[in-house]
Amino acid sequence: MRFRTRRFSIALLSAGMAFPAFAQTLPPVAAPPAAVTSAPAQGLAPTGRPDSFAPLARVLLPAVVNISSTIGGAPPGRQGARPDAPDAPQAPPGSPFEEFFRDFFNRNRPGQQPNPGERGEGAPPQQGRRGQSLGSGFIIDASGIVITNNHVIDGATEINVILQDNTTLRAELLGTDPRTDLAVLRVRHSAPLPFVPWGNSDNAEVGDWVLAIGNPFGLGGTVTAGIVSARGRDIRQGPFDDFIQTDAAINRGNSGGPLFNMAGQVVGINTAIYSPSGGSIGIGFSIPSNLARGITQQLAEGGRVRRGWLGVNIQQVTDEIAESLGLRGTVRGALVARAQEGAPAAAAGIRNGDVVLRFNNQDVRDMRSLPRIVAETAVGARVPVVVWRDGREETLTVTLGELPPEQQLAAANPTAPGPQPGQPTEVAGLGMRVAAITPELRERLRLRPDQRGVAVVEVSPNSPAAERELRPGDVILEVQQERVTTPQELTERVDRLRRQGRGTALFLVESQNGQRFVPLRLTPAR
Repeated sequence: MRFRTRRFSIALLSAGMAFPAFAQTLPPVAAPPAAVTSAPAQGLAPTGRPDSFAPLARVLLPAVVNISSTIGGAPPGRQGARPDAPDAPQAPPGSPFEEFFRDFFNRNRPGQQPNPGERGEGAPPQQGRRGQSLGSGFIIDASGIVITNNHVIDGATEINVILQDNTTLRAELLGTDPRTDLAVLRVRHSAPLPFVPWGNSDNAEVGDWVLAIGNPFGLGGTVTAGIVSARGRDIRQGPFDDFIQTDAAINRGNSGGPLFNMAGQVVGINTAIYSPSGGSIGIGFSIPSNLARGITQQLAEGGRVRRGWLGVNIQQVTDEIAESLGLRGTVRGALVARAQEGAPAAAAGIRNGDVVLRFNNQDVRDMRSLPRIVAETAVGARVPVVVWRDGREETLTVTLGELPPEQQLAAANPTAPGPQPGQPTEVAGLGMRVAAITPELRERLRLRPDQRGVAVVEVSPNSPAAERELRPGDVILEVQQERVTTPQELTERVDRLRRQGRGTALFLVESQNGQRFVPLRLTPAR
């Protein structure tokens, strides 16, 4: 599954593989230890460049597993073939490895059956084989709790976990969380299983050494090393994106595999890569352990995730918005475009136009950080919220609700406005004309029966209003956090701001996509 970004793509890393039994063809290894401690490699410093990663890898590998998922029946075309099955490794023409790779991969593709004759020529394809998907995972508890990605097992009718010694265990799915792409499995074994501990991903700094262990292309346990390349990456995969970026080589089949620090602790779960071809180019993304740990614990214990819910629509605080609100210093926080009626925020007194600076004693750096902080806060908790309002900070107390499973966003069908009734009013210097909402205008613009405010009926090209993408049919609700219900009130507010020497005015605008704050340049009126 790929998500296009310009000419590159963000690719999730599970592999539709053609050889579900591949892992069992590998030679057996020594029995794994019963557990992995938080400092498994004796003598290996937690920071600095090691002489070798071998002591660390030797102890960690037994706790990393292969996830083999059976997904429905065979797709159309060649029986059992997956459309995203990888090509065989390429060897130089004439190389002794060329035929080996071709024969090996062909033997292990669904729909290909070995033939006693040379190269299996003439062998009839197997019929009715189901598709297979291979990914990675890791054991987090000796009782058999396994962590992986949701997309590795999504839609699976059967899930098997293959240990390093090739033992195959049937897995039970305890729960999934598509919002963060996490899943928790349970396997049962006669003896305690090797496991690895969680680490503190907040301590992982850009430039730190990390190890990625997984099952790329179904080749078995594979170790790659690199560094933390960046923190807090948003790759548009979900509302809680906060990925660790690494240059450790990660490929298909690495999905769900762990990213370790030099103390042998899991600081990330490898999930996606940025790539033009689906292969690793040294830009991989891992879910931070501090985000995954609480979610997987809830899935293991109750099968679902409960997240805190505030009930606000927010937007980024720009320099212009900060100036119009008198917010001093570094631009930060999340601007409340709408406090949803009946939600915890509104009940606590949070209003449209407030800027949330701190939530539950944590700084809100920007718009993206607030949803994550709220979601990680316990449902029902009473927490302090610091907002910027009327030129000063104010502290409120909010009792969090539970985030609904699916939030429905109401949207009217967009229609082009027809001829405008009445006499529109020119808002001098802003490049737009507005009108009072009459019954006729309400019908033509398809506005709600209870819609209040001032309707935008015309926007001039290259004007301040056009720069901010205001359009006919938008409705202005507030100017500088004061309600406006008539064109006269709107123009009076704007003129007053000009007399005060303000360079921008903050408009609260409602469109087909909801409410947002729009800062408009106050050019001189002609």
